[in-house]
Amino acid sequence: MLTGKNYIGNEQSANGEVYYTTFDPVGNAPNKNTFREATTDEIERAVALAHTAFETYRTFSGIKKAAFLNAIADEIMNLGDALIDVYCKETGLPQGRATGERSRTVGQLRTFATQLIEGSWIEASIDTAQPDRKPIPKPDIRKLQIPLGPVVVFGASNFPLAYSTAGGDTASALAAGCPVIVKSHPMHAGVGELVATAIVKAAQKTGMPNGVFSNLNSSGIDVGVHLVKHPKVKAVGFTGSIKGGRALMDLAAQRPEPIPVFAEMGSINPVVILPQILEDQHNFLVEAYANSITLGCGQFCTNPGLLLGIKSDALTNFVHGLSEKIKEKETEAMLHPNIAKAFAINKEKALSQSGVELTLDQKNEVLPNHANQAIGTISGALFLENKLLQQEVFGPYAIVVQCDDFSELIAIITQLEGQLTGTIMGLENELGKHPKLIEALQNRVGRLLFNGVPTGVEVCPSMVHGGPYPASADSRFTAVGTDAIQRWVRPFAYQNWPNALLPEALQNSNPLAIQRLVNGTPTKEAVSSNS
Repeated sequence: MLTGKNYIGNEQSANGEVYYTTFDPVGNAPNKNTFREATTDEIERAVALAHTAFETYRTFSGIKKAAFLNAIADEIMNLGDALIDVYCKETGLPQGRATGERSRTVGQLRTFATQLIEGSWIEASIDTAQPDRKPIPKPDIRKLQIPLGPVVVFGASNFPLAYSTAGGDTASALAAGCPVIVKSHPMHAGVGELVATAIVKAAQKTGMPNGVFSNLNSSGIDVGVHLVKHPKVKAVGFTGSIKGGRALMDLAAQRPEPIPVFAEMGSINPVVILPQILEDQHNFLVEAYANSITLGCGQFCTNPGLLLGIKSDALTNFVHGLSEKIKEKETEAMLHPNIAKAFAINKEKALSQSGVELTLDQKNEVLPNHANQAIGTISGALFLENKLLQQEVFGPYAIVVQCDDFSELIAIITQLEGQLTGTIMGLENELGKHPKLIEALQNRVGRLLFNGVPTGVEVCPSMVHGGPYPASADSRFTAVGTDAIQRWVRPFAYQNWPNALLPEALQNSNPLAIQRLVNGTPTKEAVSSNS
């Protein structure tokens, strides 16, 4: 049963005067539940609780925090069909997408729990003393990663589970030892409340301090602004638009104590299709990219919005084949009327640019909030001249750029803004002939694919979901995968510290049995007191 209330730590609260509802884009009507926006007092209480909880939570062992994360996963699954029903009502996305995203969310939580139990993520490093070293004795120095403090996480519109209340930002921050305050996304506040209930239950069952988690409702930007500017908040996680992410980065930088904002923002995910594969595998390319461009109604941060090739009859055939294949697909509802409206405006703006040839611009009568898919094509020279065509069109849209030669293609890639992904479609013998192309893409993206589609992000240690700005705020970090935990920690060193008073991870006997770097050598062995 949804209450529409905020979670201030373990307690529900609804003191505000601002009410709002979510929207069913398929039914084209507001959902019945009403949510109450958090007040200034409720924000202050949530931050104060998080600040106090940090004093205790930061000291918890990996095993204890892992039990918490696994309990969250259990409680999310215990929500059953109620969670799936609300998810579908608030997004217009199908049940299969909802259950798949729930599995990913639960999987992320359990992955971080496993990482905590294994323990080497803290990067323990020990350089033992050399008191007899000449001319200056060497001190004993030991280093590990420690948590930053309370983290604010902004829910994402397009992933109500995997990138929101208990999504990757929250899971990794809790794993790092940071309490989390979620600014729930107004488009799926019901999903947010249900998941928040699961997290609070898990926190109570596993003995977490009150305030390790809070969930605040907000229909606008005021709650988020207040949180980012609060002096007791130490980091921010955000998935959304470039405009939103940039605004948060500026707010955080203007604080008396600036804090990091780890924002995953816009990307058009360039795809280069090499000549030979266009000739040899036309049907495969058409099918794969028609599916990828329209997957989830194009509402993925990894949607392939830019396809590049060398001008040829084969590329022309691909453009028309792609357009015809997409034309066969049923239109789908977008997440919200505002998103559908923005897609229509941005699509029209892009397709009306000089030199753009429309190969698919469906203007059929469709159900409310459904998106008419679109494909355009343009020459490489005109694309280079028009920066507007590099802007993300969030929805089922792509533009195919027909380049005169590889020099022009590489010039286009070189002047692109930072991207989450880049893809090369080709035969293996083709790939080896274009080292400059590979180098150009490597300089502009966070993940480079070969013969695949960018939609879909695997949660694993090797994943990078980030890239040069504006794909993400800091290209040194990933928002997905086990390395996501590194966003919420900082290195800390002890010098000449008594062994018994060191954290267990740095003690000579290695009681946690974790991998450590001892005098430059990775090992799980104990450190000799004579070292």
